[in-house]
Amino acid sequence: MADQRDEAVRKGAHCAWQIHYHIVFPVKYRKSLLDEVVTTMIQETAAEIAERFPIEMEAMGTDKNHIHLLCSAHPKVAPGRIVQIFKSITAREIFRRKPAVKQVLWGGEFWTDGYYVATVGERANWQTVERYVRRQGHPQEDLRQLRMF
Repeated sequence: MADQRDEAVRKGAHCAWQIHYHIVFPVKYRKSLLDEVVTTMIQETAAEIAERFPIEMEAMGTDKNHIHLLCSAHPKVAPGRIVQIFKSITAREIFRRKPAVKQVLWGGEFWTDGYYVATVGERANWQTVERYVRRQGHPQEDLRQLRMF
């Protein structure tokens, strides 16, 4: 996982992007299972996910019963797909490396079905972008053109 935010615009064959997702999802039944051992397993697995998929894990934090991810991905990778990949691979690895966890979760799933996702901007906040969009066609000295590249 990246320690610092890389502010470079990513480029693909037909697009350029600078997308960051803040994703949150809880452990099934809100069980407090994210101890140091499990969190370390998740961090190691997240690094492997980033090697196999077009997803960059930028930061991760846990609070006993839920996890926060800050990640970036190509625009063709939907946030729901990021969640699906992350949940399935990390759960499989946790159950493989620490089988006792599966006994605490009587449904056989580690993560709950739901999640929260939001985009996170690097250079502007919502009000700045909203003001910029609303003022299109109305020149203002205090507004600068947002650059794509």
